Amino acid sequence: MKKWLVLFVVTLLIFPCVNEADGASRKRKKKKEKDKTEQVAPKKKETPYENLMKKPGRQTSESKFINLHKIEGKLYVEIPVKYMGRDMLLASVASETSDDMFCQIGFKEKAPMHIKFTMEDSTVFMKRVNVSTELNTSESREEVMRNRNFLDPIINTYKIEAYNNDSTAVVLNMTTLFTGAEMSPVTKGSIVVSVVATPKTGGTRLGEIKAFDDNAVIKTSYSYSVSINMLGLITLLSNEPFTVNTTRSLLLLPEHKMRPRYSDARVGIFLTGKKSLSDKEDGMRAISFANRWRLEPSDVAAFERGELVEPVKPIVWYVDDAFPETWRQPIKDGVLRWNKAFEKIGFKNVMQVRDFPKDDPEFDPDNLKYSCIRYIPTNIPNAMGPSWVDPTTGEIINASVIIYNDLIRLINEWRFTQTAQVDPRVRSKKMPDDVINESLAYAVAHEIGHTLGFMHNMASSAAYPVDSLRSASFTQKYGTTPSIMDYARYNYVAQPTDKGVSLSPPDLGIYDEYAVKWLYSYFPKAKNAEDEAKIVESWVDEKANDPIYRYGKQQIYSRFDPTSIEEDLGDNAMKAGDYGIKNLKYVLSHLNQWITDDPDVEQRTKLYNSISNQYFRYINNVMYNVGGIYLNEVKDGTPGKRFQSVPKNTQRAALKWVLNQTKNCDWLDNKEITNKIGLGVAISTKIQDLTAELLWKSRNNVLLSAHVSKDPYTIKEYFDDLYSGIWESAIKGRKVTSGDRIMQKMMITSMASTLADKNKQKLTMGLTSDEAFLPSLEEIYLYGLDKTGLTERYIDEFRSIEAEQGAGTVAKKLITDEFGTGGYRWQRKVELKTIEETNTTLWATAIKIEKLLKQAINTAPNRDSREHYQAMLFELTRLTKEAKN
Repeated sequence: MKKWLVLFVVTLLIFPCVNEADGASRKRKKKKEKDKTEQVAPKKKETPYENLMKKPGRQTSESKFINLHKIEGKLYVEIPVKYMGRDMLLASVASETSDDMFCQIGFKEKAPMHIKFTMEDSTVFMKRVNVSTELNTSESREEVMRNRNFLDPIINTYKIEAYNNDSTAVVLNMTTLFTGAEMSPVTKGSIVVSVVATPKTGGTRLGEIKAFDDNAVIKTSYSYSVSINMLGLITLLSNEPFTVNTTRSLLLLPEHKMRPRYSDARVGIFLTGKKSLSDKEDGMRAISFANRWRLEPSDVAAFERGELVEPVKPIVWYVDDAFPETWRQPIKDGVLRWNKAFEKIGFKNVMQVRDFPKDDPEFDPDNLKYSCIRYIPTNIPNAMGPSWVDPTTGEIINASVIIYNDLIRLINEWRFTQTAQVDPRVRSKKMPDDVINESLAYAVAHEIGHTLGFMHNMASSAAYPVDSLRSASFTQKYGTTPSIMDYARYNYVAQPTDKGVSLSPPDLGIYDEYAVKWLYSYFPKAKNAEDEAKIVESWVDEKANDPIYRYGKQQIYSRFDPTSIEEDLGDNAMKAGDYGIKNLKYVLSHLNQWITDDPDVEQRTKLYNSISNQYFRYINNVMYNVGGIYLNEVKDGTPGKRFQSVPKNTQRAALKWVLNQTKNCDWLDNKEITNKIGLGVAISTKIQDLTAELLWKSRNNVLLSAHVSKDPYTIKEYFDDLYSGIWESAIKGRKVTSGDRIMQKMMITSMASTLADKNKQKLTMGLTSDEAFLPSLEEIYLYGLDKTGLTERYIDEFRSIEAEQGAGTVAKKLITDEFGTGGYRWQRKVELKTIEETNTTLWATAIKIEKLLKQAINTAPNRDSREHYQAMLFELTRLTKEAKN
C-alpha cells in the first residue's frame, strides 16, 4: 500500500514538469514555424501611388472633383475615372502683375479651353471638345458621322503615373501644361501694336494649389522679357523685365446642358456660331446660339401663376476690394438696375452683388467659378465686360467687368464737354460725388449689359427726334436713347435755357427691356429650342421697322450707315450738330471762368482738347450722310428694307453743312485759352486738314450709294459740289483764308495722286481696294473703336506712322486682326472695281480747276491770294503732267 502511495505522489510531482517541458517544446516548435513563415512570406511592395505620395515636401489639396499634388516642383493631377469624358473649361487669368500694360488682372487674354479627358490603356488624352456642328439626323447616322468626321482633336497626351489605391482615379504629371506658354496671360497686342514676351530661363514656378467640389485652381508665376513695337517701325520697349502671377482654373461643366436659344440677327446678342447638318434641309447651313446665362425659375408652378420667382441660380457679382470706397455703391447700383427688366419677365433677385468675401476660403476672384468686377489702376479711360461660355449651348459660365482707373477722367471730360452749358454741377476741375455716382452707375450698367450677352446697339440713339431731347417731360421719361448699349453718352443737344431736361441715358431703355425679354424669357411648356424660337421670333416681327426696337451693328470694318454710329444723339445729325456746336462755343467761352484751380493749365488743356474732339465728331456724324446707306436686318415678309441710300437732298445738305463748318471753325482758336496752353498750331487748321481727308475719302461711299439709289447723288455731282464749296474764294473773288488754302491744296494733291496711281510703297485708299470703306485713324480714336486703349495711348505715334506710311495704315491692320468680333460679324467688304467711274470725273474736274485758277490769278483781290493761286496752278500742272506719264 505504501508502495502505491509513494508511486502516486511521485507521479504527481513528475507530471507538472512533463507538461511544462512539453509546453516549452511546443512553443519552440511554433516559434520555429513562425520564423520559417516570416522568412518565406514576401515583403509587401509599395504601389507607385504610395511611393509618389510619400515623397518629402508633398503638398496636396483634395476634393470631390480632383486632387492636386505638388511634389518636388512638379504638379500631379489625380482625376477620378468617372470624370473621363466630362466637359470642362480650362482658363488662365493674370492675378498679379508688375506692369498692367502687358496684361491686366482679372482679364482672360485667351478664351477658356473647352476640354475633356479620355483614357486608353496607360495613356490619358486631353482633347478639345468638337461642338462645331449640330447634327440633326438619325441616331445611327449621327454616331457614324461624329466618329468619322467630327473627332475631338488631341491637345496633350499624358502617361498614367499611378492609380490610386482603389483604382478609381489616375495620377498625371501635368507640370508642362501649367508652366508652359500654352495659356500665357500676356497680350499679343492689337491692331498695330505688337507685344512679344520671351520667357526667362528658370523664371517659371508653380505656386498655390486648391481643389474644390467642381473646380480646381493652380497658381503659376512667370518672368518675361517684353518688347513692344508699332508695325515693326517704332520700338516702344525693348527687353523690359516683366513678372506676372497667373491663376489657372479647371471647371467641371454641368452634365445636363442648358437648352440653347437660336439667334435672330434683328436682336443684338453675342453668339456662339455653329454649322448645322439636317436631314430636313439640302446642304449644311450656318446657325448660331445666343449667349446667355442659365435662368430657370426655382418654383415653376408659382412662375406659371404669374408670381415673381427667384432663379435656381442667380447671377452673382463680386466687387473688387481695391476700388475707391466712393465707387462701390454706384458700381452696385449699375448691376442691380438690370433687375427691373428681369422682373418684367417673372424673375426677382436675378442680379446680386457682393463685396469680396473676407472669410470664405474657397473664394478666389480669378477662379472661373466667380464673376467679378475688377479695378485696374492704370491711365486707360475705359471699361469692358467680356464673358465666356460653354461652346455647346452658348451658356454663359463666367464674366468679368474690368474698370480702369481713368474711366473717371473720361467721365469728367464727357460731363463737362457735353453738359456744362446746362448743368452748373460739372463746372469744376473735380466732378461732385452725385455726378460721378450717376455717371459711373451708367458705365457699369453698360458693361453688365455686355456680360448678359448684349452687343452694342449703335442705331438706338438715332431713334428719338432731336427736339424731343430738349423736352423735360420726354427725357425724364425716356432718357436720351432707347438703349444704354449704344454710345449715346450725355445730352449735348440740351440748351442753357432748357430747364429740367434729363442729361443722362435712362437707367434702362425700352430696347434694353425688350432684349432681356427676348433672351431670357422662360417657357415651361415649350418642348424644345425650336418651339421657343418661334415665340421670340414673333415678338421681333411685331416690332419690325420701329426705330425704337431697331438693332444697328457697330460698324468696325466698313462704315456706311449714318444712323448706326457711336457718340451721336437724335434722328438728324445736322440739327443735333448745330445745337451741340452752339453749346461748345458757350462752354469754351467760359472755360477760364469755370476752371480756376488749375495753375498748370493741365485740366483746361484736357478739356480744350475734349471740346475740339467733340466738335470734330459732330462734323464726322454729319459727313457719314454723304454717300450714306441705311442698313437694316429685315426678315422676308416684314416691313423694312435691307439697304437704302440716304436721300440725295440730305447728302447735298450734309456736304454743304460740313464745308460751311470748315470755313467757320476759327472760334476754336480762342486766344484767352490757347495763349495759356502754350505753343502749337491753331486747332482750326488741324480740323480743316482732317476734314479735307474725310471729304476725299468719302468719294468711295458716294460711288456705292449712287449705285444702289433710284435717285442717286452721283460722283459727278459730288465733285461739282466739292468744286463749288472748296474753290468758293476763287469763284467769288474774295480773299483766301487759311482754311481755303488747306482744302484747295488737299483737293489738288489728292486728285493728282489718285490719277497717277503711284507711290506704291504707301497705302492709299484706292477706289477698288478692300480698304476703301475702313475707318480712318481719327475715327478709330474719336469713336473708341479700339477697346484695348492702345490707340488713345499712342495716338501721336500712330499719326506719325500714317504721315510716313500713308493714310489708312492703321485701319488696314483691322483686316488682318480679329478685331471687334463675337456677334453677327461686321458689314462685309464691298468691291467697287466693276462700277468704278471716277477717273473721268477727276480729269474733268482738274481741267475745270485749271481754268478757274488761270482766271483767279488775274482777278484775285490781293497779292497773297494771287500767289496762292499761282502756286496751286503750278502744282496742278506738274501733278497732272506726271499722271499723264
